[in-house]
Amino acid sequence: MPTAPAPDDVAPFSADGGRIGVVLSHGFTGTPASMRPWAQALADAGFSVRLPLLPGHDGSWRDINRTRWPQWYAAVENAYLDLTERCDTVFACGLSMGGTLVTRLAQLHPEGVAGLVLVNPAFGTTRLDARLAPYIAWAVRSRPAIGGDIKKPGETEPAGDRTPVVAFASLYKLWRLTVPMLDRVQAPVLLYRSRVDHVVEPLSAELLKAGAVNTSVREVILENSYHVATMDNDAPQIFAGSIEFLRSLAGEPQPSSADPA
Repeated sequence: MPTAPAPDDVAPFSADGGRIGVVLSHGFTGTPASMRPWAQALADAGFSVRLPLLPGHDGSWRDINRTRWPQWYAAVENAYLDLTERCDTVFACGLSMGGTLVTRLAQLHPEGVAGLVLVNPAFGTTRLDARLAPYIAWAVRSRPAIGGDIKKPGETEPAGDRTPVVAFASLYKLWRLTVPMLDRVQAPVLLYRSRVDHVVEPLSAELLKAGAVNTSVREVILENSYHVATMDNDAPQIFAGSIEFLRSLAGEPQPSSADPA
């Protein structure tokens, strides 16, 4: 189950390293805490890193309901633009809705985003209640929480205690804008997908692979994690694999087994 965010959970993460930059985005009703270990691993590997807090996600579900997807996207894009000022190459990584946002970033900056790493990204749903969100948001303001889907015992995700329906309706609009434009993504994609995910259905990965026809999508199945895989049993695999992927795209040599990580 999710826990209430603490001040440290919602704080953005920033690290200035080398000339390769990575912007990361957390997901809907989540906080930077779900991505902080990944951000730290990238920083420790020498990358310059930006992990912003998405607007509205530092308080209650009511605060998120007061925001819309263009505000969330702007936070990610501003972090990306910040990195372009100091880095030669910039990549983007996202979890869940964060994957949607960085995919949108790659669509609008096809010459600038050099690669994407997506963990259980969200691009749609078959759930009837979710698809009705744009029509019921005026009457139903929140639903049960979706955060905290983690298999690892004792691990909890700091996230919202309810799902804000008005804001979710805005996310639905983002999906309807992003999916038809997946052919604009030119950045190579490394897709991590949990075999068992109680939040995002396999449909999202199918939409991505079917639509991103002008790039490569390499899918890696995570066998021992649920939705918030960046805090779950397979997190080390995600961190190491993404570092290797980004270094290979940037043309950086991989450290040998005798080199420090």
